[in-house]
Amino acid sequence: MPGHFEPLPGGGAAVALDDVEISIIRSLAVQLLELIGPGPAEDAPDDPLAELFAEGPSEPPSDPVLRRLFPDAYTDPEGTPAPKRAEEQRAHSAEFRRYTENDLRAGKRENALAVVRTLDALASEAAGEGGAVLELVPAESRQWLGALNDLRLAIGARLEIGDEDDADVLYGLPDEDPRKPMVMAYLWLGGLQETLVSTLMP
Repeated sequence: MPGHFEPLPGGGAAVALDDVEISIIRSLAVQLLELIGPGPAEDAPDDPLAELFAEGPSEPPSDPVLRRLFPDAYTDPEGTPAPKRAEEQRAHSAEFRRYTENDLRAGKRENALAVVRTLDALASEAAGEGGAVLELVPAESRQWLGALNDLRLAIGARLEIGDEDDADVLYGLPDEDPRKPMVMAYLWLGGLQETLVSTLMP
């Protein structure tokens, strides 16, 4: 079980984590929460209709990590489109973003919060023991999967990983390269993500 998730009887997943691993994942999840930003103010009026019709931003984020987490919905896979088509895509993307980004942010925020909460509970149970086995129910497993995916997207954006060729170059970085810890985190989270996916498959 060390270093990878295994399925639990009746659903869910488990992974053994030491104190350092718990600290790293928690720190990354907190940074992700800070990047995504806060949710609705707690003192906002409790009006479900207001929330339902609240509009989000229409422009893509300026931060490259947020652009990776919240990409435009309409892009041309073939490359740079003709000017008229590009303008249409921008308009459609702005409209889509306006009505979906708030919900997407809320979902990503909840996933990251679930990671922090489960790790905090694990750390308090295993205080002084050097680590423990994290056990997740199926709903928590899905939240963890979403958060791990977002963390890898965020790190990949910071490392400017666009495709497998970019990743291959980074894997061979010398130990003294300042990007090396981020690359190692990217690979490690990828392994966790892959094994967690396998536990959720029927």
